[in-house]
This record gives sequence, C-alpha cells and structure tokens, in this order.
Amino acid sequence: MKNLTLPVIAAPMFLISQPKLVIECCRNGIIGTLPSLNNRTTAGFEEWVIEIKAALATIEQETGKTPPPYGVNLIVHGSNPRAMDDLKICIKHQVPIVITSLGAVKELVDAVHSYGGKVYHDITNLRHAKSAARAGVDGLIAVAGGAGGHAGTTNPFALMQEIKSFYDGEVILAGCISTGRDVAAALQMGADYAYMGTRFINTTESNAQEEYKEMIIEAGSKDIIHTPAVSGVPASFMKQSLEQAGFDMAKITNPGEVNFGEKLKPVDDEAKAWKTVWSAGQGVAAIDDVLSVKELVTRLKDEFKSAVEDQKERTAEFL
Repeated sequence: MKNLTLPVIAAPMFLISQPKLVIECCRNGIIGTLPSLNNRTTAGFEEWVIEIKAALATIEQETGKTPPPYGVNLIVHGSNPRAMDDLKICIKHQVPIVITSLGAVKELVDAVHSYGGKVYHDITNLRHAKSAARAGVDGLIAVAGGAGGHAGTTNPFALMQEIKSFYDGEVILAGCISTGRDVAAALQMGADYAYMGTRFINTTESNAQEEYKEMIIEAGSKDIIHTPAVSGVPASFMKQSLEQAGFDMAKITNPGEVNFGEKLKPVDDEAKAWKTVWSAGQGVAAIDDVLSVKELVTRLKDEFKSAVEDQKERTAEFL
C-alpha cells in the first residue's frame, strides 16, 4: 500500500469510528476505516464518505502528498438490511478498501474490483479463510484470540500458519496489537499489516465516552470476556461493562468460534446494546492513557523503529 508511514490499519469499530478518526489516521500515515452502520442511514453514510474524500483531497492539496487510502466495513449478513444499499454508495464513490464481515460474497468482491478497489475480509478460523479466498478477496484479516469486537479464539501463531499454508494474498493480523513493537512482531509473523482497534478507542478523536476510555485504562487482559450474550455472535467485552449493564456473570459463556449460522440481533437492537456494553480486546493490558491520533502514531513509529533495531541486535549472532 502506497503512502503509509506504518503498516497499520485502524480497525472499523462499531459506534466508535467516525469520519474525524478516519481522517486523522490517514493524515498521519495509516489507513483509517469505519463501519457504514455507524451512521444510522445510508444517506448519512454517503455524507460521511463525501466528507472523508473532501478532507483527504484537502490534505493532498496542502501537503503535496497523497494520504493513505481509507476503508469502509460492510456487515454482509441477513441481519443487516442496508448491506446492498451501502455497497452501492461504496461503488458510487469508489471507496478504496471495503472490509467485509460475517459473509464473503463473490459478487460483492467483483463489484468492488470493477472500479479498482480492494476487499479485505474478517476471518477467525481456517474454514472462514478458505471461503473468503474462494470469493476472491484481496486480503484476509486474521482476527485471532484476544482481539476486540467479533473475535476468534485461535492463537495468532496457529492462525497465521494455517492461512499461509494455502493463501498467498495479503494478510492483516488482528488481536492484542497495541504498540509499535506489536506491529513489528506482526510483520515478523508474516502479516502485511497490523490491524489495531482497541488502542484507537483511547484517542481524542474516537467517539467513545470518557468512561469507556477510563475503563480501558483500568482493565487488564483478565477483564476481557468473549461471549455471544450481547450480539448473538461471540464478541469480546470488558467484564466491568457487562456487570454494569446487568448481565449475570455466572451465566456468561465463552462459546468458541463465530458461526455465520448464528442469529445476530437486528442492527438497531445491537447498537443499543453496544452503547452500554463496551467492547475491547486483551490489548487493554498495554493501554494506560488517551492520546491524539498524531501523538499515538508518532509513538508507534518510534516503538516500531526501536523494535526492528533491537531485533537486528538480538538475532545477529544467529545469522
């Protein structure tokens, strides 16, 4: 991908990612994304796309440099009645990257390819990966154990190995990536990009409530619960927010992998639930502050550089 200062994609987070966050990510040299459903209507979503395109054009005019591309997440599932209408907006405005979740559809991939766009697809296991590859996606987002949102449970080493055994397209690794050192480690594992969600919740440009951000600072990896209780599909949430929302923790289960056959709650119902039950990944263990996107990317770059240089020193005697 051209014009990146770091191989990082800021993941599209339900209710959290909005144009301001996307624009600042792109301004600072990483890929910014958002879910189309973060706007309550397709018309409003189109306004967001227009806003992002105009802002990126202004950045290019002011700096003389083309900023990295942006992306839009589409939920390809029967619970989302807007999927096709939102896809039409992506096609109309030639959204550079379309990230699909909960269903890989060849016709959608072909439609995005028709204008030169790329399609990346969320996967949590080998079966999902093979299905997405058959649909012709450009990249697989390996949502490994410990990730936020609709996460899987497979260890990232195992998941990356399984994907690389049959797939030669782009691979994006997600799960507990909070520092520049984590980004470097993802590349060492064979990923093309690191997918960072939870770390970007705690930015000044995110749409998260201050209480949400504070809970992330206070939480540790043990506080992340993987359960279908909130949305109907297994996802990662902070224990404290589940308790505050009145969930009976004795009945909360950790069910394992996402199953596309599971019944998702209607979009409006899910949005209501996620407003009070806050998602995060085990990467909260490394987060103890709230930064602007500019400050965060600067820190990530410094950490990444330090990690790469340190790795050279550590491995020199073995080469």
